[in-house]
Amino acid sequence: MEVMQVVREQITRTLSSKPTSLELFKNKVNALNYSEILKLRQTERLHQEETLAPPVLELKERLKPELLELIRQQRLNRLCQGTLFRKISSRRRQDKLWYCRLSPNHKVLHFGDVEEDTETPPIESLQEKIPVADIKALLTGKDCPHMKENKGKQTKEGLDLAFSITYDVEEYSLNFIASSRTDFCLWTDGLSVLLGRDMSSECMRSELDILLSMEIKLRLLDLENVPIPDCAPPVPKPPSNFNFCYDLSQAEQ
Repeated sequence: MEVMQVVREQITRTLSSKPTSLELFKNKVNALNYSEILKLRQTERLHQEETLAPPVLELKERLKPELLELIRQQRLNRLCQGTLFRKISSRRRQDKLWYCRLSPNHKVLHFGDVEEDTETPPIESLQEKIPVADIKALLTGKDCPHMKENKGKQTKEGLDLAFSITYDVEEYSLNFIASSRTDFCLWTDGLSVLLGRDMSSECMRSELDILLSMEIKLRLLDLENVPIPDCAPPVPKPPSNFNFCYDLSQAEQ
């Protein structure tokens, strides 16, 4: 049974490196002998025990608010830079471009039509604006008005990239179709921050995991090869008296 597990690990670990030829595959499999597999297992087990230790988990929870605030600020900064969107008509033809960006004080969304070769138009050139205070809701996917209008022509790609904001007591909406899933995540996260809500995109979760992992590794550098206890060591009892303390007030007199 143990032999089968080692062989399975040899194959799966080698395939995970995506060898480009059969000869390279054979060489890597042969390099992963039993002793190497044991070393890898031990390293991974120690790493897992370290990251799952109660003090480390507690440290992660303490770090989360600070790192989430960092991601929030990045999202708002990205909205201030603005993004180019394509207008999609009822005929599904991509023919016009428009640009949307957040004002530096985070109080107004500016948007307007732009030309094909536009990179980052100045905020003063965008003709329309919506005060952030007037935004009522953020809608995504099939809940968006422009997705409901084209219900028969919806595609999974379109649903994954569509989002809208409603304003003026939900009578009007500004409809977006992002050019990529990354832009979708950045804008929906940023708009959620403006509305006082929690970010929920997969990009945010991935970035938070990466930042937490990096921060934990930096904090634990001085504890390398030092076992982390499951609980804090006991605090010693206070001394019977404090006569050893030096009274500075008497010395000044």
